[in-house]
Amino acid sequence: MKLRADQTGDRGLPMPLWLQGALETAQAAIISALLVVVPIVAVWATGGFHSTAFDALARLAGQAWLLIHGVPLELAHLGSGAAGVSGSGMLTLIPLGLTLIPFLLAWRAGRRLARASYTDQLWQALLGSWVVYSAFGAATGFVCRTPDVTISIWHAMVIPLIPFALGMVIGARREAGSWSRLIGVDAVDWISRTSQHSRWAGSYLGSAAKAGVLALVSALALACVLLAVDVFIHWNLVIAVYEALDAGAVGGAALTIAQLGYLPNLAVFALAWISGSGFALGIGSHVGPLGTATGPLPAIPVFAAIPSGPLDYGFVALVVPVLAGVLAGWWFLREGENHFDEWLSIKVHARWFTATASTLLLGVLIGLVSGLLAAGLAWLARGSAGLGRLTDIGPDPLWMGLWLAAEVGIGVVIGYAAGPWLERQQYVEAELVR
Repeated sequence: MKLRADQTGDRGLPMPLWLQGALETAQAAIISALLVVVPIVAVWATGGFHSTAFDALARLAGQAWLLIHGVPLELAHLGSGAAGVSGSGMLTLIPLGLTLIPFLLAWRAGRRLARASYTDQLWQALLGSWVVYSAFGAATGFVCRTPDVTISIWHAMVIPLIPFALGMVIGARREAGSWSRLIGVDAVDWISRTSQHSRWAGSYLGSAAKAGVLALVSALALACVLLAVDVFIHWNLVIAVYEALDAGAVGGAALTIAQLGYLPNLAVFALAWISGSGFALGIGSHVGPLGTATGPLPAIPVFAAIPSGPLDYGFVALVVPVLAGVLAGWWFLREGENHFDEWLSIKVHARWFTATASTLLLGVLIGLVSGLLAAGLAWLARGSAGLGRLTDIGPDPLWMGLWLAAEVGIGVVIGYAAGPWLERQQYVEAELVR
């Protein structure tokens, strides 16, 4: 980009990269803010808010912008009881679907900045962009504080940078095509200077990590399918809640957008459900495949799709993560990177022992990767609504990680052991077709 181009054809001075990064970031911040403001203004225009003051509306939009970036909001409210003792609660339940808005805008900005920068200059554009976004978050937090909503300026300054910086780095990597072009370090050349044993160990661990990601993604995809089927089965109850709310066309659309914003959270909740660990919808509640025990829930349509009561065949859902592990174990076999098994076979000549030990270790490693990633997803998807019992919503990261790691590990052992038979069956079928 250039600062100016006059009619004589002189293209002017090159725009400094830090300034270009600042302009790209300002553009992304304004667009994301406008996308948050539009539905709020629509609800306000139809009389959906008690307060019609413009400053109250602007503060609400700013608070919503901070929330989709993950900034916790402290809500002041009156506690239960005759005395009406005042109290406060933290709103930390992030709508991960809406968090994709600043992430995708940052991804676009990162690609544009990488296109305009040399390898050793990209840091200038990134530094300028991150400073501006941090300042935008801090200003929003400062302006949007109210007696009812307390916002930490430090949180507003730092936390929005996490999804934004991640999106910019991924976008820049996508444009550069490789990490070596992005940061100037040739990883292939560095690996080539290591010993053969180190490369074998790296290939083994790298393939195990990929298999763990594959297992988690497969389980999450199957959980999303079950979530869609569950909503379809209980669609009449969902519609009944919409009709009971009678929010009108604009209010219903805003409610639907809010629920779509929490759709990734619901997908993680479904993953916790099929893993057996379950999830909470309030203090003391539990929703799992072996039964559901919840207290009174707010009138949110999607909550009507929660399976209730004892489930006679709910335990069948526990097979889903095992199937994902079977797929990961089979994939690892086809990858052909089980160098630990090769090394162990050289050291110990009892094949029954080496095959068992290497397969069990593989199940532990892949299960551990899947469990850690699942725990991370649970930590991101869970949170507090800040009011009443709803201060504990979502799966427990530790239990979800342990359950999924165990189930995926069992599936990996089965899939890797059955892999040669599956490969032989495919070979026989191919020969018959010929």
